[in-house]
Amino acid sequence: MHANGSILAYSKCYTRILLCPVEFLRQSMNEIFNHVSNHPILAGVAILAAVIVAIYEWREARHAAGSVSPQDAVMLINRGALVVDIRAPDAFEEGHIGGARRLGSDQIVAGASAIERFKDKTIVTVCDSGVTAAAAARQLSRLGFKNPVNLRGGISAWRSEQLPLVKGS
Repeated sequence: MHANGSILAYSKCYTRILLCPVEFLRQSMNEIFNHVSNHPILAGVAILAAVIVAIYEWREARHAAGSVSPQDAVMLINRGALVVDIRAPDAFEEGHIGGARRLGSDQIVAGASAIERFKDKTIVTVCDSGVTAAAAARQLSRLGFKNPVNLRGGISAWRSEQLPLVKGS
């Protein structure tokens, strides 16, 4: 008998939705407002959680938009992207991506005049972990470079993918 009562309740609900969707929405909104007024702390926590998740997702999407995986970086390099390595000179000489130019982060902050002619080209910035290079890519974007991207995970990710590195300067 309980199962039949449940089926009957569901069929009434669906009939109500189909016959008068405006009335159904009004009643649903009234139920939501009643719930919020009866449980303001719970509703506040739910809204706060939704805002935190939305901000986190927005920041992640914004951050990820300017970064590429090692595989994507290889494709960009094969299409003619310029690789700018901002690591220290000794780290650069230990091993860098083939064809990369070493450019100190201080040179990027000063205006990146050494790579000015590549403003319309895709530029892949590289550091050890991807954090400093992300800041460099943002700075290049502010300087008017059209498509600067960051190698997500830096040289560490490049090595973990067992991609080749060139030694020396």
